[in-house]
Formats: sequence, structure tokens, C-alpha cells
Amino acid sequence: MKNQLENRFAACLRLRSSLLLANALTLTLALSACGKQEDGKTAGQQLDSALAKTEQAGEQAKAKTESALAKAGAALKDATQKAESSGIEAASKAGDKLDDMTITAAVSSSLGKDPDLSALKINVDTKNGAVTLNGIAPSQAAVDKASAITKATKGVRAVDNKLQVKAG
Repeated sequence: MKNQLENRFAACLRLRSSLLLANALTLTLALSACGKQEDGKTAGQQLDSALAKTEQAGEQAKAKTESALAKAGAALKDATQKAESSGIEAASKAGDKLDDMTITAAVSSSLGKDPDLSALKINVDTKNGAVTLNGIAPSQAAVDKASAITKATKGVRAVDNKLQVKAG
């Protein structure tokens, strides 16, 4: 984005230089016509007219350059704000992912430390602090204990316990 703005600024400067060159050429042509009398104007009147036109063209070039610079400044400000907003959003999403991973690891670790649940294969998934437990448990008591351990883990907002009691 910065390169685009620099390119626009350089283009504005080239445009201004081109306009100034055109103005100088106009003045030169006007001066070269000093020996001629057109439309009943004297050489001095023609020169005054050429100078007035040159001044007017210079003012127009200045206005265009200022307008282009203002637009470039506004575009730079907008791009900076968008980049900042995107960065904050990306950091927030990364933080959410990290938080979910931390919660998943903490729940898995807590379940693994419990002697009744350590031998079980419990799949732990976390999204936005909501933990889902999947797998097979030997009893309803084990299912309830897994829920209690999960709810007690820091950062857990909700528990969806889908553990199935092993039949038989």
C-alpha cells in the first residue's frame, strides 16, 4: 500500500512538472509572437494575456496537485486504519484459538490425572470456551465425574458431555 501511495505522489509531481513545462512553453510562444500584432493587440497586451494564462494554468496545476496529495493522504490514513483493524482482529482470533487449545489441554490433563478416568479414551474439543467430550465411559458415575472435572477447568464456559456408557 505504501508503494502505491508513493507512486501516486510521484505521478502528481510529474504532472505538476509537466504543467509547469507547458506553461513555460506557452510563455515562450507568446514572447516569440511579440513582433506580431494579432486581433489589434499590441505586443505588450499579448504578453500580458500570455502571462495571465500562464498564471491561471499554474494555479490549476497547484490545485490539482494539492487535491491529489489530499486524496493520497486520505487513502494512506484509510489503509492504516484498515491494517490496524485487521491486525487487532487477527490477534483476537489467534488469542481465541490459543485459549481454546489451552482449555483442551487443561481438560485432557485433568481427566488423565483422575484414576477413574485416566484409562478412558476421551476426546476433548473446545470452541469459544465450550467443551465437548466424546468417547465411552464404564459408568454413569464416570460420565458425571468427567463433566464435573471439565466444568471446574479455568476458561470453560459450557460442557457438552457426549460420553456414552459402555453397555454390558
